[in-house]
Amino acid sequence: MAVQSNPDQLVGILRDTIVALVRRDGPDLSARQLGVFLTVYLTDGPHTVRGLAAELNVSKPAITRALDRLGELDLARRKVDPMDRRSVIVQRTLKGTAFLRDMRQIMTEAETHLRDMPPATEAANAEPRGEGRKAG
Repeated sequence: MAVQSNPDQLVGILRDTIVALVRRDGPDLSARQLGVFLTVYLTDGPHTVRGLAAELNVSKPAITRALDRLGELDLARRKVDPMDRRSVIVQRTLKGTAFLRDMRQIMTEAETHLRDMPPATEAANAEPRGEGRKAG
C-alpha cells in the first residue's frame, strides 16, 4: 500500500537520497547526468541521443556530455544502431542496474525514516535554514 506524501516529504526524501549518494564511496552524478540515467533506466527504449534530448528538453551536446560521464562510470553505454548507422542507441549496463537498485534502497530508507519522524521534528526540518539569524 502506498503512503500519501506531501510535497515537503517528497523534497525531504530527495534531499536524503542525494546526500546519501554524495556521501557514499564512488562518484556522484550531476542533476543532468542523473536525469539522463533515470530516463534510460525507467522508460522504455530504445533510447537515442536525439530522443533523450527531446524528452529532457536539452541540447544534444548536453546529452552527449552526460552520456560521456555515464559511460566512464559504466552506468550506460552507446552502441551504433544497426538499423541506422547514423544513430546511436543508449544501452543499460549491469553496473547501472546495480546503481539503480542501490538508489531505490536509499530512497526507501529515506522514506521510512521520514515517515517514522514525529510531526514536530518533521516540521522543524522543513524550516528554511538561516531564518531568524541576523547578519553580522
